[in-house]
Amino acid sequence: MAFNGTWKIDRSENYEKFMEAMGVNMMKRKLGAHDNLKITIQQDGNKFTVKEASNFRTIEIVFTLGESFEYSLADGTEVTGCWNLEGNKLVGTFTRKDNGKVLKACREIVGDELVQTYVYEGVESKRIFKRG
Repeated sequence: MAFNGTWKIDRSENYEKFMEAMGVNMMKRKLGAHDNLKITIQQDGNKFTVKEASNFRTIEIVFTLGESFEYSLADGTEVTGCWNLEGNKLVGTFTRKDNGKVLKACREIVGDELVQTYVYEGVESKRIFKRG
């Protein structure tokens, strides 16, 4: 339940390099680095509702831990995968539909921040959010 609440992007680390590894073009990378992302998370047992609002889109994702679902990234990349709870971390493993490569994601609360870590093709990026 620690994830519950609204989180506003505060800063990113290595995000442009990560987007480049994902194949996002330069224009979208520049825009993506300043997307003003806000995430609202609501957990009800094993079910999560996550609303993502940015300069580009607002979507709502509903998923159950351990159950596979399909998702479209902000750049249009289609993935399929699932989230699991490992200790106090939400850990996601997603496979791209276009090339079969794996994107790993992790959400954890560190102090008063929500830290999202992404790893793709050996490139790691972090996006750090504060309660908003």
